[in-house]
Amino acid sequence: MKRHTKNHSERGTAIVEFAITAAFFLMMIMAIISGGHLFFTHNAMVESTRRGARYAANQCKPNLAGCPNSDTTLDRVKNVVLYGTPAAGTSPLVNNLTPSNVTVEYSVNTAPAGQPPTDFGVARGTVSVKIVNYSYTFAVAAKIINMPPYQTTVAGESAGFIPGVTCP
Repeated sequence: MKRHTKNHSERGTAIVEFAITAAFFLMMIMAIISGGHLFFTHNAMVESTRRGARYAANQCKPNLAGCPNSDTTLDRVKNVVLYGTPAAGTSPLVNNLTPSNVTVEYSVNTAPAGQPPTDFGVARGTVSVKIVNYSYTFAVAAKIINMPPYQTTVAGESAGFIPGVTCP
C-alpha cells in the first residue's frame, strides 16, 4: 500500500512547528528559573541581614575598652552576613556580595542621669546591619537589577558580659 500525503510542500512542517514551540517553551522555563533565583537572592539577603544583626546585638561595639575582641567586631559581623559564620569563608551565601556592600552601625544610648554607665555590649542601644548597592544580574538576558537596600535593626543585648568581670 502506498502512503499518500496531501501536499509534498508540507513535508517538514512538524519539525519547524516543534522547533518554534520548543524554543518558546525553553525560553519560558529559563525565565521562570531566573525569576526563582531572583526571589531566592532576595530572601537570602533578608535572612543575611537578620542573622548579622542578631549576631551583632550580642557583640561589643567596635573598639570598646575592656571588651574582648571588640577590635574585630565589624569584620566578624560582616562575615556572618556574607558567609553565615564569624570566620571568613570562601564562598558567600549570595553571589557577588562583598564586604563593601555591608554596613554595620551601632547606636549606643547613654545611661540616664543618676545611673552608672553600663556600656557593655550595645546595652541600651541598637545595632543596624544593612546591605546596600547590590546589583543582581539575570543569567539569561544579562539584565542588571539594582536591588533595594536590606536593613535589620535590633536592640542590643549584653549576653552576660560585664566589663572588668572575668568568667570563672
